[in-house]
Amino acid sequence: MISKQVLDLEPQFIAWRRELHAVPELSFQEVQTTEFLLKHLRSIPGLTIEQPTKTGVVAVLRGAHPGRTIALRADIDALPIQEETDLPFASKTPGVMHACGHDGHAAMQLAAAQVLAGEREQLHGEVRFLFQHAEELPPGGAVEMVKAGVMEGVSEVYGMHLSSNFPTGTFGVRAGALTSATDRFDIEVIGKGGHSAFPETCVDPVVTAAQIITALQTIVSRRVRAVEPAVVSVCMVQGGQAYNIIPGEVTLTGSTRTFDRETRRTLPQTMENIVRGICEAAGASYTFRFSQGYASVINDAALTQAARQTIQTTFGEQAVLEIEPLMPGEDFSAFQENCPGFFVELGARNEANGCTFPHHNSRYLMDEAALKYGVEYLCQLVRSRLGEA
Repeated sequence: MISKQVLDLEPQFIAWRRELHAVPELSFQEVQTTEFLLKHLRSIPGLTIEQPTKTGVVAVLRGAHPGRTIALRADIDALPIQEETDLPFASKTPGVMHACGHDGHAAMQLAAAQVLAGEREQLHGEVRFLFQHAEELPPGGAVEMVKAGVMEGVSEVYGMHLSSNFPTGTFGVRAGALTSATDRFDIEVIGKGGHSAFPETCVDPVVTAAQIITALQTIVSRRVRAVEPAVVSVCMVQGGQAYNIIPGEVTLTGSTRTFDRETRRTLPQTMENIVRGICEAAGASYTFRFSQGYASVINDAALTQAARQTIQTTFGEQAVLEIEPLMPGEDFSAFQENCPGFFVELGARNEANGCTFPHHNSRYLMDEAALKYGVEYLCQLVRSRLGEA
């Protein structure tokens, strides 16, 4: 199940995770995190270290024999959240927290690099360990790293995410679409403000915006197939400064989540048609902006089956959970535009230890016992893909 080699290293990668947890950094600002990774990667014999972007690192391990090139990706950034866990290694940075497990991702991949570097003579091919910055903030660090050339010559790419949705020791596996495409919309409804006692002299953007919010919900219920997951969420409504003044404008901001490429393509026009019609009927004007974020993570069928077999062989059939599509987005999809890939959810939920809070929560707790499963998985995955044919 878990090798002695990984178990012996466990205190070290837990310590790494805790050190990273205490000094979280926001997207595109991961300077200390990058320095931490460079320091430890440079101490591992056999690795070639590259820094293709300002923050973010690539460590290359070339096997002694020719073969394919695979990439492993771990994200390293944190979130703008004030931590409320009271952990002895809680965030020292006000308003910033590793509330999504990226500290664990970095520690696991660092440990896997150390283990596999000692097995260079047995490897047929090359492993690129991608420590990617800025997963949490579109356009994301993955696009930047791809533009820097980190995926040139890579034939397969693998990613993993700790998840509080699944029990520690399990792996959430799904072929095909795993995560949604995550996009943003901004709508400004422009009316004519005035005194609340004389609404007939105004063009009320509040009432118009309310109608738009309600009408947008008909897209999923009436424009998208019932068997197709999709979400249109208005998450911010801003307008007005006083209780007795009808404002001149109201802004609506939100996100869409889709899996089907055609739905994603046509959604902006459908939304704008609704906004235009309601505003015209009310005598208001509008601006509409739709910004594409991350595309869906699509797991390659063959790589999914190969990874599933690795998990079953290493941890047993009970360790594999066949999961439904996930609504959160992931910029891992940018790497998959260059080659087939597979992304797995690593269970880190432990109710006995209080590790039940969701990601992006100020009280998020990671079950550190999950880390050894991730390290073992990464090592076995590389051995299975770069072993002797």
